Amino acid sequence: MEYTLQLVFRNSQGNISTISIPAPLEDLEAADVEAVMDQILAAGVVITAGGPLVSKVRAQLVARDVQELVSF
Repeated sequence: MEYTLQLVFRNSQGNISTISIPAPLEDLEAADVEAVMDQILAAGVVITAGGPLVSKVRAQLVARDVQELVSF
């Protein structure tokens, strides 16, 4: 199973922006993820086409199960 952590934010124009982190640590706690999202917002280092990130929307862990049928 492959996992991706998605941090979802709203930018200054009200649009949704997602930062995807592949293979996150297995022992993530909600409080830790929220703290990192707060740090991203406070640092103001992410600027999207719709302006800077201004608020948190959600964080989600996405699981993907890949079954290889054939390999060459």
